[in-house]
Amino acid sequence: MGAAGSSALARLGLPAPPGPRWLGVAALGLAAVALGAVTWRRARPGRRRRLQQVGTVSELWIYPVKSCKGVSVDAAECTALGLRRGHLRDRFWLVIKEDGHMVTGRQEPRLVLVSITSEDDRLILRAPGVDQLVLPTKLHSSNKLHDCRVFGLDIQGRDCGDEAAQWFTNFLKTDAFRLVQFEKNMKGRAANEIFPSLDQNYQVAYPDCSPVMILSEASLADLNTRVEKKVKINNFRPNIVVTGCNAFEEDTWDELLIGNVEMKKILACPRCIMTTVDPDTGVVDRKEPLETLKSYRLCDPSEKSIYKSSPLFGIYYSVEKIGSLRVGDPVYQMILTIYSDFSI
Repeated sequence: MGAAGSSALARLGLPAPPGPRWLGVAALGLAAVALGAVTWRRARPGRRRRLQQVGTVSELWIYPVKSCKGVSVDAAECTALGLRRGHLRDRFWLVIKEDGHMVTGRQEPRLVLVSITSEDDRLILRAPGVDQLVLPTKLHSSNKLHDCRVFGLDIQGRDCGDEAAQWFTNFLKTDAFRLVQFEKNMKGRAANEIFPSLDQNYQVAYPDCSPVMILSEASLADLNTRVEKKVKINNFRPNIVVTGCNAFEEDTWDELLIGNVEMKKILACPRCIMTTVDPDTGVVDRKEPLETLKSYRLCDPSEKSIYKSSPLFGIYYSVEKIGSLRVGDPVYQMILTIYSDFSI
């Protein structure tokens, strides 16, 4: 047998028997087939995510107290529970009635007039006609724990004290209210309780449905061509505003990469009467822009069990990989491709 034939068989761990020259040629052929078989057996499908830029972050918003004014930031951490900037955490504070039931702008529209700033380890709350409220972000462990109800689900909150309770009571002038804070060691509302029909695994504090909501500038611009009175991004309270895409293109985005944060689409955001509260006056219209949205943004009939008659505007996301993001970051759609690896 020739040296090449002996070498090929040796690589397969086979002895090289002596024999005529034609046997050496046959052995080389068998070796080639065997090597091909090894390569083929080890071929396996692989998965690769291709990045496609779909837009750019133009605004980031944190809403510390549910239904109160948002805080515009140029950069933020994105935690499993939503955006964070220093002591500002998204929807970590909640106004409740004394029986623990949540109070939002749906019941008390003037909540949208309460502005929030952060100074050191304190939040400063301001509202028309009342003195400012200075609120420590670290509460004493002796403060009462409340059992609260948010959209019919149980969640705890630590009482922020009598001064905060009196401040909201004096400002709203309709009932007795208290303010509670969510703490990171508390159990959030689970996704499978919020959406029993969806296979999701995340928790939220006091947001309606998810840790992050995304809306595009183009979708807002499209809506404003259809309504008599222009509406603002604040009517819809997104966390991330995206520019550089077409109207409602965000409906098609599944998995996103922004900064080093990975997010996964949960579902579209069903809109309610909260969108009709004027963020500058605290007056509720009860009609627009909700009626216009209903004229062209209702769900597919197959999804009516989820959305019912609510129009869809913006997309809810869960956080799959925590990290940081900032205004100006590209927004990438992560597109999964499947390939075969035929290497040994």
